[in-house]
Amino acid sequence: MRHVGVLGLAGLLAALPLSGTAAQRLTPAEQAAFDAVDPFIGSGGEGHTFPGATLPFGMVQLSPDTQIKSRKDGYGWAAGYRHSDSTIVGFSHTHFSGSGHSDLGDFLLMPSTGEVKLERGDIDKPGSGFTSRFRHQTETAQPGYYAVTLDDAGVRAELTTTARVGVHRYTFPKGKPGHVILDMRTSMYDYPGKVLWSRVRLRADGTVTGFRETRGWAPGRQLYFAMRFSKPLTGHTLNDTEQDVIYKGFAPPADKAPGQRAQIEGRQLVASFDVGNAGGPLLVKLAISPVSEENAIANLDAEVPGWDFDGVRDAARQTWATALAAVQAQGTPVQRTQFYTALYHTFLGPTLFMDVDGRYRGPDNAVHQAKGWTNYSTFSLWDTYRALHPLLTIVQPAAHTNDIVNSLLAARRESPYGILPIWAFNGLETWCMIGYHAVPVIADAYMKGIRGYDTRQALEAMVASANYGPYDGIAQYRELGYVPIDEEGEAASKTLEYAFDDWTIAQVARDMGDAGVTAEFDKRAGNWKHAFDPATGFMRARKRDGSFREPFDPTASGYGTDYTEGNAWQYSWYVPQDVAGLVKAHGGADALLGKLDAAFDAKVDPKVFEHMEDITGLIGWYAHGNEPGHHVAYLYAYAGQPWRTQQRLKQIMDTQYKATPDGLAGNDDLGQMSAWYVFTALGFYPVTPGSNQYIIGRPFLPRATLNLEGGKRFTVIADGLDAAHPYVGSVLLNGKPLDRAYLTHAQIMAGGELRFTMQAQPNTTWATDLGKLPYSMSSQ
Repeated sequence: MRHVGVLGLAGLLAALPLSGTAAQRLTPAEQAAFDAVDPFIGSGGEGHTFPGATLPFGMVQLSPDTQIKSRKDGYGWAAGYRHSDSTIVGFSHTHFSGSGHSDLGDFLLMPSTGEVKLERGDIDKPGSGFTSRFRHQTETAQPGYYAVTLDDAGVRAELTTTARVGVHRYTFPKGKPGHVILDMRTSMYDYPGKVLWSRVRLRADGTVTGFRETRGWAPGRQLYFAMRFSKPLTGHTLNDTEQDVIYKGFAPPADKAPGQRAQIEGRQLVASFDVGNAGGPLLVKLAISPVSEENAIANLDAEVPGWDFDGVRDAARQTWATALAAVQAQGTPVQRTQFYTALYHTFLGPTLFMDVDGRYRGPDNAVHQAKGWTNYSTFSLWDTYRALHPLLTIVQPAAHTNDIVNSLLAARRESPYGILPIWAFNGLETWCMIGYHAVPVIADAYMKGIRGYDTRQALEAMVASANYGPYDGIAQYRELGYVPIDEEGEAASKTLEYAFDDWTIAQVARDMGDAGVTAEFDKRAGNWKHAFDPATGFMRARKRDGSFREPFDPTASGYGTDYTEGNAWQYSWYVPQDVAGLVKAHGGADALLGKLDAAFDAKVDPKVFEHMEDITGLIGWYAHGNEPGHHVAYLYAYAGQPWRTQQRLKQIMDTQYKATPDGLAGNDDLGQMSAWYVFTALGFYPVTPGSNQYIIGRPFLPRATLNLEGGKRFTVIADGLDAAHPYVGSVLLNGKPLDRAYLTHAQIMAGGELRFTMQAQPNTTWATDLGKLPYSMSSQ
């Protein structure tokens, strides 16, 4: 089995001749995995994924942007594309996969014919701009490839990529002049003033270079490009379109005051070609760089020196097929499509953020050099620490996780604040969401023995991030043992999430022999108890005087409440480090189980969350479309009733995932929703990253083999699995009975076989021994 880490990604592409023969080298397992992926899943509904071309963890995400009516609708277009749309604005080179926030959309290209139109036009008036109608019947999407016919222009557009270069192939109709528009004035969800500065220049050799600096989600973000065409230009225009913008309703750059005018240069290039009579399509290749135009040229020369579109596409196919074959999954065609598409989505972030010479731009907006490791950015850590990063420690080489940790540590060294990233992209911090969740990513890697970085520096970075007083009530948390709601919003959620992160620091410090840090963070890990209200059985926010905030409504949600993107019914289970302690706080397993059932079985009007766009995928109060509850179905196993976990998992899998564009119940959030699916389909889940344990649920595939690093294989078999046999009857690990509801990371990585025997009725005696329950800090 061949594995591709990011350090190996460029090497594999360099080793593959850019010709049309790469697809012939795929093994049957690789070809089957590749063919099963449907990139349109999640591109409708609330998934916020994009269908365009990229590589595993690639820096370029080349995808179509569909037309949005107004910025107030931007949430649904966070990935630039929405499957329900019928018009395409163009193809831009950077996108988020499944985020709940909008940005990127850099360097939009749009082919056109006939009369040149410089504006996008009115969505309700076809032909009023360069936007074109399209039909889904003409779309094709595969890993590393996307194609569509632009009906108004009559152009067939095809897209593929390397790690840093997007490659376009445009086939124009005969008899009309052809144009390519580069529009950097806006992107699919821009607003006046977002583009602080941009420029385009045409060099003597025909290379087009430029950059743009934006103030969007991440202020002061700079990105550079270099572009070449396969045919000589017959003409071009550079449109400066300078305009005065008054800063209203958003924060201006540091040197501008609200209401002050600033001159913005939003550049646009129209390149014209003789394509109507000359033979063959027009190819365009565009490289991006976080450093400079010259570095973008170097990326272009290194990764796509020629004009072989099919060769680049085949190399992308090989890279994707190799990565996806990390798991050989059996099942129905629908099951395989869902599984491999989920696995595909888990390989879309974090993303490469480094040029071929190892240079990148850090959170201080300065250029740095990576030596011996590959730099990543796009860290949606509040989401991805839960399952995405633990999954990558299994299905990617250890070098990949080492690169992620080294990237996090470098970001801390370069940060003006001296802490690890919170939610960062293109190297810059957004301060989005709560917690210091780079900490459990590092701790999980460390506890699994993945340590290709300075471990002492890692512990120092974790402690520094946990003690950064100006951020989100941490100073008060350290003082009081909880975040006071009368001084900091969403205080209950913050107290709970800080306590888990603190527990992971204690685990690492204990292993390193640092008694002082261990004692401090062991104590802080128990701070969740300050949020628990025994009178109501819910986690609640306290005020500085120690009293709980009143009045209390466990169904209330919103940004002014005690919770982050949730309510008391959704956040009161968040003690992954001490579920045994949570059981005790409730007065025993029966009480906790009763409350869990009440959460799942409640009759809830979905309109109650109309004001909270992130809370989706409801089963009672359980909201699978958002991350805080992703571990909840597995808690039954901690209370000695794993058959009830099995019931809930089937309920979730049957209702929250489909092999359709609207097949994700909520934002994929850089792969977290998909990682939950991959783990759950295999039969186990990492409820407590850093514990090295995976809680056993039930398998949803008849057979799946993990092809592990070093040639080892771990196979999960479900004998008798079908709709009539949804329960686990017994489990064998390497031929021996397994009577507990968890696996260890070491057992998986050693290779072997996990065999389930499925049955029609629940087995109420398997894995019920209260002396063999999964890890909880209070029971150690």
